[in-house]
Amino acid sequence: MTAPTPTGVPASVVVPPHRRPYAAAFRALLCAAAVTGIVIDLTIGDPLRVPVYFTIQSNALLALTLGWSAVRAGQGRPPLSPRLTGGALLFIVITGLVYHLILANDSSGFSMTGDPEHTITGWRSVSNQLLHTVTPIGAVLDWLLLTAPGGLLFRYAAQWLLYPAAYLAFALIRGAALAPDAEARYPYPFLDAARHGYAGIATNALVLGLVFYALALALVALDHVRPRPRSRENRISPTRAGGLK
Repeated sequence: MTAPTPTGVPASVVVPPHRRPYAAAFRALLCAAAVTGIVIDLTIGDPLRVPVYFTIQSNALLALTLGWSAVRAGQGRPPLSPRLTGGALLFIVITGLVYHLILANDSSGFSMTGDPEHTITGWRSVSNQLLHTVTPIGAVLDWLLLTAPGGLLFRYAAQWLLYPAAYLAFALIRGAALAPDAEARYPYPFLDAARHGYAGIATNALVLGLVFYALALALVALDHVRPRPRSRENRISPTRAGGLK
């Protein structure tokens, strides 16, 4: 409820909302890109198996955050919590980096390029680019160019890692429950306990967890030193509100 002014008139009547149409439009396009990639994968893949992947989950979260943020920016309403939007930003950046540096890198030791089940052609190539390249880059640009800095806090970094930790537990429990010959028993090679053993998975998880934590800390640190966007017309956040709003 809008607080009244000393004259008893609601503040929203006296001061019109500061709408941000360009930020709203950019976010709507990114949301559409994420949704399109997810729909393509669900259509050409197994709709029960596709949601298992971190890529799909992180893009779904990003789409929800972007869609909600686009509406609020268009209406001139306050931005979403930096805790939520910063987490969505971190997870989609993780998705892009893990794919390009590990899964699509033949020298990483965990490449999926030689797996016939993950052959990338046709529409799968379109969804692959949307979910692993377009949305991560777009989310970073939105954060850097359309968001006021300073809203992310260092304590968020550890909190954000709860989701990757929960995903690890989910992937291992699911893999243990499935038959040894089940298709895509483990969603990613570095989580394949049948191949690497649980000790190997623990090592992989520790290394990736430390990298993800360092990345989260870097995002927060950068958020406090990056310059404020110059254009007030397109700024999507008020002072001290950072992250992907």
